Amino acid sequence: MDTYNFLRALPRPFGLANWVTLIRALVAIALLTEATFLFATGRPATGTGLRWLLVAAASAALCLDGADGHLARRLGTASRFGARFDMETDAVMILALAALVWSFGQAGAWVLASGLMRYIFAASGCLWPVLALPLPRSKRRQAVCVAQAIALILAIAPPITPLWGSAICLAGLVVLSYSFGLDLAWIAGQARAKGEAVW
Repeated sequence: MDTYNFLRALPRPFGLANWVTLIRALVAIALLTEATFLFATGRPATGTGLRWLLVAAASAALCLDGADGHLARRLGTASRFGARFDMETDAVMILALAALVWSFGQAGAWVLASGLMRYIFAASGCLWPVLALPLPRSKRRQAVCVAQAIALILAIAPPITPLWGSAICLAGLVVLSYSFGLDLAWIAGQARAKGEAVW
């Protein structure tokens, strides 16, 4: 979606729910910026104060995750833009948390797969258009997203050792991969039902 069409899709008024999502997006961008700074400067990340601050910020944003959708439904302002805005904010948050886990040495670079999986899936839709099929709303997908965020936040917390951090992140990545696998299976089923080539 180009900038012009994106701006045209903005709801008017913007709505309280979207403002809540915007706060979450700003927190996610701040976390990603911090992770990028840690990686670029090679700054030792041994202090616990910064890690607790990041855990608090990420936890607050996660608590707001359910608030925006609830507000949108309660106030009757739910929209396709709001749903997409919420989903993309979740994706940036997961990527930021995974990058922080790696930056703090709580898990290897493989943990970035948790944050990149959504973008790889979206990019694959350019090569295989069938993957661009819209997915139905799913409580399972929402629950897995929240569980993945919780796992990554726990891995950042100072009391968690790298061994435990890696184990927690690996468990989260397995569940996330399973969820993406179910979505791929659903898309393949829909394509076959329409007589379209899957790959």
